[in-house]
Amino acid sequence: MILTKRFFLFIIILLFTFQKSFSESTDIYKKIDLFGEVLEKINKEYVDEVDQSKSMDSAINGLLQSLDPYSAYMTPESFEGMQTETSGEFGGLGIEVGMEAGVVKVISPIDNTPASKAGLKAGDYIVKINNTQVQGKSLMEAVELMRGPVGSSIEITVRRRGVKKALIFNITREVIQVQSVKSELIDNNIGYIRLTSFNENSSEQIKEKINKLNKNKDLKGYILDLRNNPGGLLSQAIKISDFFLENGEIVSTRSRQASENRKWFAKKGDLTNGKTLIILINYGSASASEIVAGALKDHKRAIILGENSYGKGSVQSIIPLKNRGAIRLTIAKYYLPSGKSISEVGVTPDIEVAEGSDDFKFNSETDNPVSYTHLTLPTNREV
Repeated sequence: MILTKRFFLFIIILLFTFQKSFSESTDIYKKIDLFGEVLEKINKEYVDEVDQSKSMDSAINGLLQSLDPYSAYMTPESFEGMQTETSGEFGGLGIEVGMEAGVVKVISPIDNTPASKAGLKAGDYIVKINNTQVQGKSLMEAVELMRGPVGSSIEITVRRRGVKKALIFNITREVIQVQSVKSELIDNNIGYIRLTSFNENSSEQIKEKINKLNKNKDLKGYILDLRNNPGGLLSQAIKISDFFLENGEIVSTRSRQASENRKWFAKKGDLTNGKTLIILINYGSASASEIVAGALKDHKRAIILGENSYGKGSVQSIIPLKNRGAIRLTIAKYYLPSGKSISEVGVTPDIEVAEGSDDFKFNSETDNPVSYTHLTLPTNREV
């Protein structure tokens, strides 16, 4: 009798689950039918002739953009362009861009590129490219508008917070060749390392610079400059963080599937032998930069100095499609050792220094007790 009751209970649960699944599927098919009806009305009654292929591309991209600012659709042409390294045929401006509320936003200008030399800043909103309004266009469409032959000029109109009038920049395109790591010895006792992006070889270059600087017997500490570094490869952020840690968690990622959640830990061996470390960040420091700064801050291994960072705490994957295009889809979020996510929040510096300001403001004397009194910032650099 008990077995019979259990059997009937199982059947009821199964029927309820099937009914719910069937209902959801029916609702989806109704939406697809609705989409087809809307598309048909547009094609028949819209005032101008409509390119159906572009309309479908925009619809797909709109679906992805509704998820978050970093997910997007790439047409076969855009995907091919993304995979092809910059050659002598095409030039760029040297900026990392993203979408925010349907507007193209500068995440970070790259050092010594036309964009940085012209004066574009992280947080600028691009509203017009030459005579073309950007709002309403996809990120890939805007990027295509900014590409062009080396030596050709482009007019970029931006809106900047705190500035009432639109700013116009005339920029000449160049082949973008980014040297991701630079270093120098300051006052014969401070190792300064500048990292502009997290490329495949960044960790090896950083390691080489550290080993070279370590040969100086008077070396007191390091400055790692991550300002206007838009990020890059997660694997490189993990390796570079590990160079300054003896142990402990560096970062973790959490996805929809619990089985795919991961954690990364430091291996024994601090390449700098625990020397004082200051990390410079600003609003243009994003993604992988925030992993490094956040991890070393959480472990009280470094003092973070500068402005609040960008706040990009998600991981994207490029997924190829049958039409030879692809989608860039957010598949996970990453978390600092403290368990905090920096999405939309960023990494808060221990010492706040606004761009061009000498007014230092301490957030806390206890958050990060690493002694910084023996380090001075290079006088010829603005923080």
